[in-house]
Amino acid sequence: MSLSERVACEDVLMFVNAAIASTAQREFHSHAETQRMSLAFLHEYVLGNYRDLYAATAALDINHLNAALVVTNLLRTASTASPEQRAVEGRLIAARLRRLPPQRVYAVFRGLRRLGINNRRTRAIVRDWVAGRPDLAFDAVKYRRSLSAAARHAHLPLPDEVGTALFDWRRPKRYETPILESWRRAHYEQRALYELPYTVAEGLAAQHGIDRARFLTGIAPKLTDGERLRLQSTATRHRVGAVAMDLATAPLTRLAVYVLSLSRPERKRRRDELTGALRAAARRAARRQVGSWGRVVAVLDDSYSASGSGVKRRRPLAVALATHYLLEALAADYTGLWLHHRGDPLLVHPVGATGLGDRILDGLEQRPDRLVVVSDGWDNAPPGQAAEVLRVWRARLDPDERTSIVHLDPVYDADTFDVRRLAPGVASVGVRDAEDVAALVELARFATGGAGFDELRRHLADRVDRFLTDDSGTEGSP
Repeated sequence: MSLSERVACEDVLMFVNAAIASTAQREFHSHAETQRMSLAFLHEYVLGNYRDLYAATAALDINHLNAALVVTNLLRTASTASPEQRAVEGRLIAARLRRLPPQRVYAVFRGLRRLGINNRRTRAIVRDWVAGRPDLAFDAVKYRRSLSAAARHAHLPLPDEVGTALFDWRRPKRYETPILESWRRAHYEQRALYELPYTVAEGLAAQHGIDRARFLTGIAPKLTDGERLRLQSTATRHRVGAVAMDLATAPLTRLAVYVLSLSRPERKRRRDELTGALRAAARRAARRQVGSWGRVVAVLDDSYSASGSGVKRRRPLAVALATHYLLEALAADYTGLWLHHRGDPLLVHPVGATGLGDRILDGLEQRPDRLVVVSDGWDNAPPGQAAEVLRVWRARLDPDERTSIVHLDPVYDADTFDVRRLAPGVASVGVRDAEDVAALVELARFATGGAGFDELRRHLADRVDRFLTDDSGTEGSP
């Protein structure tokens, strides 16, 4: 592989790591503004130098923020793309928008309006996405301002009652569409509130001065699983049992975030319930790979920096906890080693320095098939010990690489435009959700120089083909 190809490979992988891990919010070691500036520069750099590969990242498991930025940037710079590039990008954009949460898509449309991007192609993309919504009347209630902005910007024709509800809602004395009629009545009748989506009803309940406990009890049947999970603590505080949910159906990383939001005595009291839910979620995430990874050892970072920040509270620790249970499901023989915690992983909490070296050595002594390190990479007790342990291990004790080593980093380092790396020759990849670990381990082989730039191109092309094929099979479904 030539020097230019090696640089290109490193640049693209650096961007993928950032697009997976970074949400442009404050982290333990950097402020939100620093994160935003660093991420914006990285998007511009990769878009300008590797447009085809930049577009292809829309088919990867990047997070919603960066997927939305990729879509916006491709549309913003469409005039610089060739007709062949625009054709592929149009399919990728449409497929990615269908997979994004509606609120993210509407945010993209608002951003395009602010940027003054209103060409025929953009209007067609907005029109097709809106036309594919399963219930536009629902959107007219829940995403009212966003839908009206998109309709104005893209000159969209809307069904009669939806258009009226958006632009002249007080005129009709009655709507034929049930949700629009409930929304109209809810401005005057408290009972109608409980026929609306939670996020809409919440604001109207505050206008009516409805007691929080009473509101939660009444709106409980309308809550989504995600809303139920977020409201568990609030419901407990107000002693509202109707909001309770079956935790066994919750996604793994979200469930780990919820578990860590509980006090340690509460976790101990509910140990069987919470552990069973985490293991069930891990088995669902592992799918057909359960028990197929051989002997696995994980080194899991529970140092104080794993507490995250005020806006990402305990997020790095939650990713480590979720990964612990996922690896337990994937491995035939599993050992999890926390930096500080001993005993039940359910009771882990962030404390102390990040001394990775000793625990990595403990893990390597077991001669596993895979060593997985989940950490923000700030090895500081002492600094650089982990890198030296890994260097000696590779050079002297395991030159044939019988043990594969991968570092999963849930934190984007704005100063280096990448996740912090543990050691040369050891793959470090960004991680947002533990559910993506299996796919990230596949991507890790490109991060060590073991695979060339042409192979990376083929890998991305294959992911694009699979992404578009899967989307064509679900297009038009609710």
